[in-house]
Amino acid sequence: MNARHLCLLAALQAVTLPAAAAEWAVDPARSAIRFSGVQVGVPFTGRFERFKADIDFDPARPEAGHALVLVDLASARTGDVQRDGALPQKDWFDVKAGSEARFEAIRFVDKGQGDYAAVGTLTIRGTSRPVTLPFHLTLEGGAAHAAGRVGLVRTEFGVGQGAWASGQWVALEVGVEVDLVATPNPASGH
Repeated sequence: MNARHLCLLAALQAVTLPAAAAEWAVDPARSAIRFSGVQVGVPFTGRFERFKADIDFDPARPEAGHALVLVDLASARTGDVQRDGALPQKDWFDVKAGSEARFEAIRFVDKGQGDYAAVGTLTIRGTSRPVTLPFHLTLEGGAAHAAGRVGLVRTEFGVGQGAWASGQWVALEVGVEVDLVATPNPASGH
């Protein structure tokens, strides 16, 4: 997502990235997908340790770009042993039934001054909802860096079943932060 937008920004700033670049490779070592929430009144944060992203973006036509981000839900880590053990279970992510969250952006919108929106669909636990992820795109040494945050209501995706379906113990609102670094994919021939 951020690599596509970074390409557009780079083209606008006459950076020496390939003008026809379409495919981008996300660097997992320099990228992160994090989440945050509140449990019994105490804020917590976590991250997904494994994810992959395929980004296709032509700076001349950002509206025609798309991205597919697959997140391994079993890789969620918060640093709390009890919470980390509960997240993969049936009441939360139910990784036995489906181990991935899927965000598919069908287009990108240039909001100006390095701000963009990835418009698409997020699927978790077999439930799909439209989601627009706002993010800011910058260049760092020839790489695209996209950072954004979106707020979600976890129960809209079936996350938190049974006693966890209300916000009594764990708030319904969660934040998802995306911090991706990508470079032109040499395999694409651009």
